[in-house]
Amino acid sequence: VNVVESWGGSVLIGVSLRLSCATSGISFEYSDMGWYRQAPGNQCELVSMISHDGSTTYVRSVKGRFTISLDKAKSTMYLKMNDLKPEDTALYYCAYDRPAYGYACGGTGYWGQGTQVVVSS
Repeated sequence: VNVVESWGGSVLIGVSLRLSCATSGISFEYSDMGWYRQAPGNQCELVSMISHDGSTTYVRSVKGRFTISLDKAKSTMYLKMNDLKPEDTALYYCAYDRPAYGYACGGTGYWGQGTQVVVSS
C-alpha cells in the first residue's frame, strides 16, 4: 500500500491549486481517505475527509473553498483549493483509514511524505 502526494507549489493569494494523492493497494470502496496539513509551529490538522460511502467533511476554515474528490479509475484522490490564503501555507499530507496522529502528521505507512503549499502576497 502506498500514497504519494504531488502538485503543491508556491502561489499568490487568491490563486487555486489542485493537490493529487496517487494511491496503490487501496480500495476506495472500503477505505476512508483524508487530507491533512501541518503549518510551521502548528499541530497537524485534518483538512478534509472523504469516507468510503462518499460523504465528505471539511475543517471550517476551508469550507466553501476546498473540494475533496476521488477518481477511482486512476486510484487518485484530489484536493481542489480555491481562493488560497496565507494561512493555508502548510505541508499537505494524504492518508488512508484515519490514522492516529498527535502533534505531527505522518510517521507511519498510512501517510504520504507530503507536498508543500506556500501562499504569499
